[in-house]
Amino acid sequence: MRHFSVIQTSIIAALLSVLRWTAFLLPMAACVGTLCAVFLWALDHVTEYRFTHPGLLWFLPLAGVAVGLAYHWFGRSAEGGNNLIVDQIHEPGGGVPLRMAPLVLVATVVSHLFGASVGREGTAVQIGGSIASGFARLFRLDDNAVRIILMAGIAAGFGAVFGTPVAGAVFAMEVLSIGRIDYRALVPVAATSITADMVCHAWGIHHVPYKVAFAGSPDLFGETFHTNPMLLLKVSVASVCFGLASLLFAESVHRLSPLFRRLCPVPWLRPAIGGVLTILLVFIAGTRDYLGLGVIAATPDGASILNFFHSGDYTWSWLWKLVFTVAALSTGFKGGEVTPLFFIGAGLGHTLSTVLGVPTDLLAAVGFVAAFAGAANTPLACTFMGVELFGATNVIYIATGCFIAYLCSGHSGIYLSQRISVPKTAHPHITAGMALRQARALIGQQSSDIPTKTGV
Repeated sequence: MRHFSVIQTSIIAALLSVLRWTAFLLPMAACVGTLCAVFLWALDHVTEYRFTHPGLLWFLPLAGVAVGLAYHWFGRSAEGGNNLIVDQIHEPGGGVPLRMAPLVLVATVVSHLFGASVGREGTAVQIGGSIASGFARLFRLDDNAVRIILMAGIAAGFGAVFGTPVAGAVFAMEVLSIGRIDYRALVPVAATSITADMVCHAWGIHHVPYKVAFAGSPDLFGETFHTNPMLLLKVSVASVCFGLASLLFAESVHRLSPLFRRLCPVPWLRPAIGGVLTILLVFIAGTRDYLGLGVIAATPDGASILNFFHSGDYTWSWLWKLVFTVAALSTGFKGGEVTPLFFIGAGLGHTLSTVLGVPTDLLAAVGFVAAFAGAANTPLACTFMGVELFGATNVIYIATGCFIAYLCSGHSGIYLSQRISVPKTAHPHITAGMALRQARALIGQQSSDIPTKTGV
């Protein structure tokens, strides 16, 4: 009888726990999904307006200063962005300020209106983390619960903004630590990511569809199968390039940001430099295709993510987008890195497809997710994203691209607050539990200590 009573008590406690978590996770996800819907709606409208009013680009330096002043006056504690959220998950402390959500939403929309080459993932993740932190304070959650709800906030923002709820859930668990996935929040991140995505769609938001026509080729024995050994080898070679491109992107932002801080010690004035650089780059490149998100172009044959899935001459578009985005992010414009990485990866895939003799749409799709996998150190989440966006037919090529790019991007990335659980390669100074920013500093210090031929 006593044994039955214990079981009954445990069941009741479990049900109460589920109800308690549901009481704040689902409303939180609905809030994040709604804000992401507003954000995506606004991005579509300001992008169309910029296409029809190209003169707005001249005001980009002033817009950058306005955004910088807004953060200087109201959001200094929100400057940490995505890294602040990851830090708070690892070591809960002051929390993520609620004002981060409206600040980053408005700042990103303004940046896109005037032509800054930034993304949208950072904004969505910060919206999710900010709202989640607000719910944590409202319900007075303990540190362990705070970690879970912040992970759920990341999942909700990511899943809703890209329309990839499974990838959003995996991303929230994988992004925290390199080489290890944290499953403690498995059900909460899945529930919030799916709910936020459903709410976002319920508001009438539709994500851009990507189509990959390639569906298999003859293998060594002449039979049609979706995994051809020679094609897989070519994709693997291209994936090394995707990983190196993501490394170049991340390191360019990390190395140029301190340079611009020294050049202009006034934080709110720094984006003006990025605005001027962007205007100069437009004249040098001779096109405005590298402004904004880059999902669609102002002209039918312009460089864009959608056009990279078809034939065309876009040989160096990936590199131009990298330069434009690094100029914007390293000088303080708000947004994100992921959609520019989609552009860089898909554009590089388009270019390499001609060199390697690989179907253009297939390699553009692999590059799309692989460049992000290398820069964010999230190969599993990006594999799921590839399946959700392009279908499961070519999952082996997509997974190969993500895994190889992840290995080739080294101990670097766009999220320096990530912890290293399993180093990618053996290194005497990199240990488990170390933050990525520490690993980069140690590797850089070791490189600078190598004696030169002059004996210094």
